[in-house]
Amino acid sequence: MSLRRPLLVPLIFFFLCVGLGCSARHFDYANALSKSLLYFEAQRSGRLPHNQRVRWRDHSGLTDGLEQGVDLVGGYYDAGDNVKFGLPMAFTVTMLSWGVIEYSHQMSDAGELKHAVEAIKWGTDYFIKAHTHPNVLWAQVGDGDTDHYCWQRPEDMTTSRHAYKVDENNPGSDVAGETAAAMAAASIVFRRTDPHYAHLLLHHSQELFKFADRYRGKYDDSVSAAEGYYSSVSGYGDELLWAAMWLYEATGRRDYLEYVLENAHSLGGITWSMSEFSWDVKFAGIQIMAATLLMEGNHEAGRDRDMLKEYRIKAEHYLCACLGKNPTNATNVRRTPGGLLYVRKWNNIQYATNAAFLLSVYADRLRSTNHALRCGTESISSQDLLDAAKSQADYILGDNPMAMSYLVGYGPRHPSRVHHRAASIESYRTNKGFIGCTQGYDSWYGRTRANPNVLVGALVGGPDINDRFKDNRGNFMQTEACTYNTATLVGVLARLSGDYHDYRSKSLVASM
Repeated sequence: MSLRRPLLVPLIFFFLCVGLGCSARHFDYANALSKSLLYFEAQRSGRLPHNQRVRWRDHSGLTDGLEQGVDLVGGYYDAGDNVKFGLPMAFTVTMLSWGVIEYSHQMSDAGELKHAVEAIKWGTDYFIKAHTHPNVLWAQVGDGDTDHYCWQRPEDMTTSRHAYKVDENNPGSDVAGETAAAMAAASIVFRRTDPHYAHLLLHHSQELFKFADRYRGKYDDSVSAAEGYYSSVSGYGDELLWAAMWLYEATGRRDYLEYVLENAHSLGGITWSMSEFSWDVKFAGIQIMAATLLMEGNHEAGRDRDMLKEYRIKAEHYLCACLGKNPTNATNVRRTPGGLLYVRKWNNIQYATNAAFLLSVYADRLRSTNHALRCGTESISSQDLLDAAKSQADYILGDNPMAMSYLVGYGPRHPSRVHHRAASIESYRTNKGFIGCTQGYDSWYGRTRANPNVLVGALVGGPDINDRFKDNRGNFMQTEACTYNTATLVGVLARLSGDYHDYRSKSLVASM
């Protein structure tokens, strides 16, 4: 495909948008939700189940952990490579769980609750295996350097499957804290349907939190193989607060809330004004959760109220930044001309979906408690927040100057050359011939044709600051998809697939 030809459609679409208003477009959110959950099946590592729906994938990583004498088969590949990185995997499961906690009814109505719960359990089953001792967590399987040297299907992997752990002598408070948060959040999901499993998850979560808090340190200082791929730039303070908050949600135990309040300053919970929420930076998520506790009126005591108010101030700074309504414009999140929130050029779309999720959650809390958001002197309604979340989802699904859906498999035009080893090589199901390390680069990577396997439901990195997108396998900043991109979008799509259009006419005091 030439570089000039595709520009005609986007330009026509752009002028139509200006003249007619892009917001008039409607999308099948339930269908997009269904597709987004398929993606997690394509990312599975291990022995695939009999009900696997993504049939072009097969078993892989069946000896993971063998070298270290531990069973680490299972879990998820994070993106287009074949490494299992623990920190983003745990964040993915936390956010899938939060989406189910908030929007299980909408997922059920769309017929997707079962698949969402299965996606969570594929991750938590692995975390149980990886937590082999109260103070030991296996944080990564595989090595990014050797993995990136090869272009192979996961079924053919010849790269290192060395496993890396954090322990008392090599701490990793961030990865242990995030895994504790994931298991605590997931325990809420399974509380009614599988109480024994929920109890098991909670037990692991509590042990991991104790380990993370007692033996403090950044995990990429202990696991050098993670450095340069998923370095914990924000440190571990956010993950410790995040884990404690989720343990409070799961148990109702006062000591976990005390931890969030007493460490609000020292761990950065109320000292950082954020404009992003991501697999690395959790502060905005903690602040949103703390703010909702205050709005729900369960914490009227003076010290609790005062500290939760501090968290709420920071939460609302983040929300106002996403809306572009902070009085100091330099603190607001940039937008592309087409309206996508823009934080940085590498895999930017994750920040838009994460923001859309938090906007949706807070909108529902404002509505159910009859509150409004203040941005400077302006009062922002719950509907304004939900409209902002919807604008991000709609952009992703095709309401953008490129007239492209960035959710693979959705809509008439979506990325077809996703930077993904398994999708870009003929399926192992149809061609069991071994494909060597560099053979994949020689025979498949450089092809200009579309991938032979459609990675349905994958959310790619997305366009640049000027809404431009190049559908090229080598353009990994834009065409690589990641589990944590799609994880928060699942919740947003579930919310929008529900009563969005009826929402506008309902009273603000109606309960969800």
